Amino acid sequence: MAPTTTLLFDYGGTLDDDGRPWLDRFEPLWRAAGAAQPHETLVRAFYDADDNLAKLHDLSTLGLEETVRLQCADAGKVLLPGNDQAARQVADRFTADCRAALKKNRPLLQRLAARYKLGIVSNFYGNLEAILRSEGLLELFDAVADSAKVGREKPDPAIFNWALERLKAKPEEALMVGDSLKRDMAGAEAAGIPHAWLAGDKAEARACCPGTPVLRSFADLEPLLLGVPAR
Repeated sequence: MAPTTTLLFDYGGTLDDDGRPWLDRFEPLWRAAGAAQPHETLVRAFYDADDNLAKLHDLSTLGLEETVRLQCADAGKVLLPGNDQAARQVADRFTADCRAALKKNRPLLQRLAARYKLGIVSNFYGNLEAILRSEGLLELFDAVADSAKVGREKPDPAIFNWALERLKAKPEEALMVGDSLKRDMAGAEAAGIPHAWLAGDKAEARACCPGTPVLRSFADLEPLLLGVPAR
C-alpha cells in the first residue's frame, strides 16, 4: 500500500460539522423558527434554493455569512413567507454553528497541513474559495475543487482527478474524507482513492466498502492517520 501523502476533504457536513449535511442541520432550525410544512415540502424548498442560488445571485466574492443568508432568504419565501427576520435568524444560527465547528477543526487541519498536501472536493456554488478565505482557512489547502468551477459534481471521478492533478498526487497516495456515502465515498471509490466515512452519530454506521474506516468525529481522523484505533 502506498504511503498517504495527500488528504482530500468534503466541505459541508465534514469540515463544518461532524457528519451532518446542511439539510439535516437546517430542518430543526426552520422548525424552531415556526415552519410547519411537511418534511417533503421543506426538503424541496431547501433544494430549490440550493440548486438555484448561484443562478439567482452573484456569489463570486461572498463569504459564509452572506451565502447562508441568501440561501435562507430564498428557502424562507416558501417556508416562512413574509417573515424575513425569521429567515435571517435561521441563517445566523446556522452560520454560528458552522463557525464553531470550523474553529474546533482548525488546529487539526493546521497539524495535518504540516504533514500532508490538503485539498477539498465539494459540490458547491462556485465561491468556496471565498468562503474559506473569509473564515481564515484557505491558506491550509493546496487545491479547492468547487464543482461549479470544475464543471463536474461528485460522485463523478473527474472532480476528484481534477484535485489530484493539482496536488500532483496519485489516487493510491490520497485519502478522501467525507460524510456522504453516495457522493464522497462512491466517488472516491470510482476514482481509486482510499476513503474514510465521517458517519457522525448515525446509529447504524456501516462502511461502504471493505476496509473503509468509519469516523465518529472529525477529530478521529488524526488517530487513524497515526495508526491508533479511533474511539
